[in-house]
Amino acid sequence: MTKNRLGDLDNHLFAQLERLGDETLTADQIKDETARAEAIVKLAEQITENARTKIAAARLFADHGAAILPMLPQIRGSSSHSAIDHDPSTDEAPNA
Repeated sequence: MTKNRLGDLDNHLFAQLERLGDETLTADQIKDETARAEAIVKLAEQITENARTKIAAARLFADHGAAILPMLPQIRGSSSHSAIDHDPSTDEAPNA
């Protein structure tokens, strides 16, 4: 399975921009590319929002340590968040 990154999203968006700018496209091809672009934009928005959510969770963890984990159960135990899934017994109490 391919591991996509946000940089890959940039590449896909710019590739679509190039396809839309192709002056040799017929009216039907432009219609198809426009529909494709709309689908790509919707997906890109979801990917970007997901990245924002991950950044917010990482900031909470950085600010509050393991004390925040009970309030973020969806990230607990996820292999994609190994920096967050750790042994909390090694943490010091966060500063209030």
